[in-house]
Amino acid sequence: MKYALIPMRRSQLVHQVSETALQHPHWALVERVAASRYFQPSARLRDFLFYVADCALRDAPDEATEQHVGICVFQRTPGYNCAEDNIVRTHARALRQKLAEYFQNEGSQEETVIEIPKGHYLPVFHSAIRAAPMLPAVAVSEKTSGNSRLKWLLLAVLLAGCLTGAAWWKVDRAKSNSAVDRFWGPFFANNDSLVIYSNPLFVGNAIIGLRYAPPPDDPRADIGDNYVDSYTGVGEVVSTYDLSRLFASHHATFTLKRSLLVTWDEAKLKNLIFVGSVQQNPALRVIPASMDFTPTWGTDSSGIVNHQPKPGELTIYSRPDHPLTRDYAILALLPGLQPGRKSLVFSGLTTMGTQAAVEFACREEDLKRLLHLASRPDGTIRSFEAVIETTIAGGVPIQTRLVTIHVH
Repeated sequence: MKYALIPMRRSQLVHQVSETALQHPHWALVERVAASRYFQPSARLRDFLFYVADCALRDAPDEATEQHVGICVFQRTPGYNCAEDNIVRTHARALRQKLAEYFQNEGSQEETVIEIPKGHYLPVFHSAIRAAPMLPAVAVSEKTSGNSRLKWLLLAVLLAGCLTGAAWWKVDRAKSNSAVDRFWGPFFANNDSLVIYSNPLFVGNAIIGLRYAPPPDDPRADIGDNYVDSYTGVGEVVSTYDLSRLFASHHATFTLKRSLLVTWDEAKLKNLIFVGSVQQNPALRVIPASMDFTPTWGTDSSGIVNHQPKPGELTIYSRPDHPLTRDYAILALLPGLQPGRKSLVFSGLTTMGTQAAVEFACREEDLKRLLHLASRPDGTIRSFEAVIETTIAGGVPIQTRLVTIHVH
């Protein structure tokens, strides 16, 4: 059953929940949360929770967008301007806070935890593993000066990830021989990994609009001091959040730096993790590039070119541009700039593809298959280049799979 895109009274909303959701094992948890003292004072927050939980449990992410929530929960007129009316975003912040309070207190013994990731409205259901929070996993380089808003945004996201996510990702390194440990072990060791996130240059401003700055050798590059270097993609921020949780769970740290500030002397001494495409992450241009797969962008279509197609493989993995329902990313494990060092590349055609590739590499089951294909008989992992495909719904990467892998 789907919600019709018409306003409905809050008193009616709970009765509109689909049979699929009502019969799902997680629905009893949703009702316990809604009945708790944290939600009792606010009918709107309860309705918000019921609506998005129903979307999640009947696998309808495209109905958990800001526009849909505004119409179905807050009685906004279909087609209303979300940019001018922030009622959904405001209540989403309150909903996340109340969920966190419930699971930290009254619901601390629940076997499953409900979380609504920032930037999204579709809840996810995690198995709860109770463990003490760990210290933040990220050291932001002191040289990363420039725009304080970006730095503090990243710090806030990463700190939140460490404090709330570490309880779900905690692993006993001494006893574990998981795929995550095998794959990420060299990057956890000695706390000397450097995460380099996309930091493209723009020109313009928020009033007249922003556009990518032309290359330095382009005649149009003579634009004075009007460069803007304070933006990165949403997917890059979410990816760094996920990496922070992963490293924190293994009692490891990394240094975080934006691409425009990375120096050769610094990079050659580190294990490197690149987050973002070569188009927007200039630091990727200084390392030995992947050879089998390269991204290409065009006005009509974009994709990942397969220069050495194997039997049954495509020569180009193209994504649709309008609407964007599918994206691709390159996930590559390559030698570092010095012997004994390694580089990881997460390079999506869009910021959502980058996010999906990082999430893929943080999941145990996905890594098991990847390592099965990339490992030697003695268990060591060879360098490889892989193509990852993700399905996009409601502006969010939903399902991700390994399309192909070339091992070197």
